[in-house]
Amino acid sequence: MWLLSVLFFLVFGLADAWSQENSSDLMERGQYIFSLAGGCACHSPPKGTPYAGGREFPIPMGKVYSTNLTADKETGLGGWSEKQIHDAMVRGIRPNGESLIPAMPYEAYSGMAEEDLKALVAYLRTLKPVRKENLWPPAHVRFFRPLVTPIWLKLFGRFYDPPARAPGSGIERGRYLVEYVSLCGDCHTPKNFLGVAQRSLYLAGAKKGPLGAEVANITPDKETGIGEWSRNDIAELLLTGTKPDLDNVQGLMAEVIEGGYKNMKREDALAIADYVKSVRPIKNKIK
Repeated sequence: MWLLSVLFFLVFGLADAWSQENSSDLMERGQYIFSLAGGCACHSPPKGTPYAGGREFPIPMGKVYSTNLTADKETGLGGWSEKQIHDAMVRGIRPNGESLIPAMPYEAYSGMAEEDLKALVAYLRTLKPVRKENLWPPAHVRFFRPLVTPIWLKLFGRFYDPPARAPGSGIERGRYLVEYVSLCGDCHTPKNFLGVAQRSLYLAGAKKGPLGAEVANITPDKETGIGEWSRNDIAELLLTGTKPDLDNVQGLMAEVIEGGYKNMKREDALAIADYVKSVRPIKNKIK
């Protein structure tokens, strides 16, 4: 009898310990992916409660607001299942079946590796609950959203087949982070009047970015981009917000650095730098 008790303890005790360790690893990975995503800064209004939403974004039809990401059950994600969070992030589908306006970059997130997305969703569910009602967009936006969004996605949507695992290093790692996790192109690639990214100006900056401010050209163009910067210069900016001339970045870029990029591993910052230096240089003067 004592032998059975020992075996029971060994089997179930070790299984429980493994499960806790595995869960801890998942949370740690999810927290890091959250940092690589800039701490989802769009859901943190300046000087407001982190991750509780309410930030205003202009869109062609008017304006929309970011939503509460915390685990509050009434106003946040606390009542959502992991699958519902997953579907919102990569398919743009709310739990009630409505389509999210693509101001939320779910198209880009659809290319995130399955292991990274699983960890990120798990981490999001741990954010401290904050009760904060979500702001509604203007009535005409709410009216047209279910009509216009599916048409827009049909015409212009770009969804991806995600890999099971993310690239581990090198330029491919940098491209993966830039396009599907850190989403550099979401700000640094200009959009037309319909909100469609102008791929011919990939990473070439914009006179009017997502929040109305100028966004820098980060292609390797030597006159209007960052062609004179070294890979270490680029990595240093991502980690500290400091430019080669010792000036500091401002605006949303400063927020994503403080909210997450500063916690990036240096090898990931260098991988992003290597990828950015490899893209086509585009002459596009912003200032």
